[in-house]
Amino acid sequence: MYIGVTNEIAKRIHEHKTSLVAGFTSKYHVNLLVHIETFNDIRDAIFREKCLKKWNRAWKLKLIEKTNPDWTDLAGSPLEVYPPTGGRG
Repeated sequence: MYIGVTNEIAKRIHEHKTSLVAGFTSKYHVNLLVHIETFNDIRDAIFREKCLKKWNRAWKLKLIEKTNPDWTDLAGSPLEVYPPTGGRG
């Protein structure tokens, strides 16, 4: 599983799908977008990323399967479907 932050989702999807950038995703062929969260403030996104990276695999699986039980590739989905999830609260 790969967790990351970007402000250019289309570019990041392209990089992952084509293994354009060397690294974890190209090495392990991680190229399905199965969960997405959007934020209005990059600091909130980075905070959430750091939290999720500390989660164990079971928690991450539960999060994905809660909103995407079939693990459908969301790469082609319009981002309007994913409104900002908020801040650090």
